[in-house]
Amino acid sequence: MTSPGSSPITLEDFERMKRSVLFGDDDVAALRASERVLADQTDAILDVWYGFVGSQPHLLASFSDATTGAPLPGYLAAVRKRFGQWILDTARAQYDQAWLDYQHEIGLRHHRIEKNRTDGVSAAPIVPFRDLFLLVFPVTHTLRPFLAKKGDAPDQVERMHQAWVKSCLLQVTLWSHPYVHAGDY
Repeated sequence: MTSPGSSPITLEDFERMKRSVLFGDDDVAALRASERVLADQTDAILDVWYGFVGSQPHLLASFSDATTGAPLPGYLAAVRKRFGQWILDTARAQYDQAWLDYQHEIGLRHHRIEKNRTDGVSAAPIVPFRDLFLLVFPVTHTLRPFLAKKGDAPDQVERMHQAWVKSCLLQVTLWSHPYVHAGDY
């Protein structure tokens, strides 16, 4: 049994998940190489991602007042700060129990179980799973040009990009736990 703040997914479970997506030591190395490339570009990356989310009313709804439908600037700013840290955390690829527990917390913050509590807002009560999962493509696709900006060889850019795709799939799968019926995960 897990404590309230710990992930119900074990490190052994996570190792099996990594094998399912063909995520290995070379991917960890590629992610860690991406930190040098992305660290000073996080604001620009977030501008692209926020521009995309802001252009899609159904996505922006997750960050908007549940009653009026108006975007909540303070909430968007707080989430943006965490999202910037997420970029760095993903690139650092430090897979330990604390990281696994935080992934579980992220999942809870997207689900009605914890949505809005961290920031004390009254936004949409849940990020629909379909939106959460489908954002893997625009996030990783739009990241590729940023990975290429520091002059790395095309094959290294491709390795970093593929590692990001795999990592995002792993993370969204971890975040999905609250959305899945007990016993079905």
